Amino acid sequence: MKRLHVHVSVEDITKSVGFYSALFAAKPSVLKSDYAKWMLEDPRVNFAISTRGREPGLDHLGIQVENTEELHEVYARLREAGGEIIEQGETACCYAKSEKSWIDDPAGIAWETFHTTGESTTYGDGSGENRARVAHEKQSACCAPKADKADAKPASKTSACC
Repeated sequence: MKRLHVHVSVEDITKSVGFYSALFAAKPSVLKSDYAKWMLEDPRVNFAISTRGREPGLDHLGIQVENTEELHEVYARLREAGGEIIEQGETACCYAKSEKSWIDDPAGIAWETFHTTGESTTYGDGSGENRARVAHEKQSACCAPKADKADAKPASKTSACC
């Protein structure tokens, strides 16, 4: 059975662990100084947070599988979806050993497909996924209203890119 994976970058791991532990009514199954993970059954999700992202917010999404057969099934779906697939293969990431591939969706959100094969004593060096992850430089919303320094009121919603 597959499991949705959500990875969120946070600024304060302690504060975020407290928030998500209350939200999920569960303590993390993995807790490190820079990373925490909840393996939830209801909803069935692998929810992780870390201080490793470039900016707080959604880092990436994924599909975690339980065996090699499911992994090949999901890899076939990636090929069908189109786009550049980054085949990372066997790696250590997020204090786990995994086999994984990456793809960006049409909105630029990185999707990781992976099968966890064991634990790792290190977070990992990020090799392989750096090309595909939403650790891409995040752009600010160009059309969002910005505060006018003169009167602290929102400025016009138009800008050069809109």
